Amino acid sequence: MPPYREVPRQRGRAALIVLVIVTAVLGLLGGIGISFSAGNSIGASLSMFYAFFPLPVLWLAYWWLDRYEPEPRRYKYAAFVWGGVVAVSIALILQLVIQKSFNLSDNTMASLVAPATEEPAKCAFLLVTFLRMRRVIDGFIDGLVYAGLVGIGFAYVENIGYYAASYLGSADMKVAGAAGVTATFIMRGIFSPLAHPGFTSAFGIALGLAITRFARRGWLVRVGIVVVGLVVSMSLHMLWNSSLAFGGGQGFVMTYLALGAVLLTVTSFAVAVRFRQVRTLERSLQAIASRGWIHPDEIPYLSRFALRKAARRYANQHHGPLAARIVKRYQTLATQVAFLHEAVVTGRRIPMGVERTYALLDAMYALRPYLRFPPALSPSPRHDGGAAMAAVH
Repeated sequence: MPPYREVPRQRGRAALIVLVIVTAVLGLLGGIGISFSAGNSIGASLSMFYAFFPLPVLWLAYWWLDRYEPEPRRYKYAAFVWGGVVAVSIALILQLVIQKSFNLSDNTMASLVAPATEEPAKCAFLLVTFLRMRRVIDGFIDGLVYAGLVGIGFAYVENIGYYAASYLGSADMKVAGAAGVTATFIMRGIFSPLAHPGFTSAFGIALGLAITRFARRGWLVRVGIVVVGLVVSMSLHMLWNSSLAFGGGQGFVMTYLALGAVLLTVTSFAVAVRFRQVRTLERSLQAIASRGWIHPDEIPYLSRFALRKAARRYANQHHGPLAARIVKRYQTLATQVAFLHEAVVTGRRIPMGVERTYALLDAMYALRPYLRFPPALSPSPRHDGGAAMAAVH
């Protein structure tokens, strides 16, 4: 299969991948070490199991949200690792220093200090990623996805500690052992698994808005929006953590319902935006076809997931696995071209937008001799794709 090189090519990519892998391994070992604070192997096993249990569902939810314009997998894995290892480490060190320096109460640490240290530590991934490679986060959905994955990673490691402590029990807990771990899991793993992702999502949304809706405003306005997003993330976290300590059971229930309503609103909006991407993709592919960059008969096999899958299955059944992989790559490249073209023609500030568009088109053209699509679904107007393609190069 002809190779494809990103334009511009990210420097230090291999080193970063190795660093993420090493960090993930260290984080896994650290998580195992935290689980054994439960005192024995049974408590450690329960802590690890319950912490992992909701991960597949949460991960698939964000993977689904990111399905139309998928982000590079290496960045999504890096987001999870950052949340579970880097952000946890930064927040823990800061909290220990603050606790030692000011001798604050447990309620103050949990209600104020924890949110003020944990949210910046989590949000730092999105900021660093954007500053390093701006094209990675270029919209509302991107910010929401990365924020969610960072939050999932953070919650995963934090939950291991909570479950291990629940197994040991304390003066404040009426149950311990397996019953204690299960009770904590019901609260954290079933009733509030989206707490940490939800808090950080405010920053992700703000960053996405600053990049898109306010892209033409001055840098001061955009920085202000991002700062507001961070403040909202910390405030939501503070409200959640302080609800039980200062509001009692009734305060906690009211806070839970209020934050649940906020989360439901954000989720509904995200799903609506995600489905709107279908129309954006089809509209942009039609515009690309009118330029002669693709044939109109290809559009159904590039825009609708059921037909995209059917095209790969057809290629595999009639021409083999390699043909199916070629179709899949062609579909991925076409999706990237479509959204990039849409951003460029609508006036968004896209780094090297034109250069990246033609690099993606070159990669698509390189695959064309090996492309095996199913027959056209319906007759289309005569379209001299080859001549038009030659005209743009």
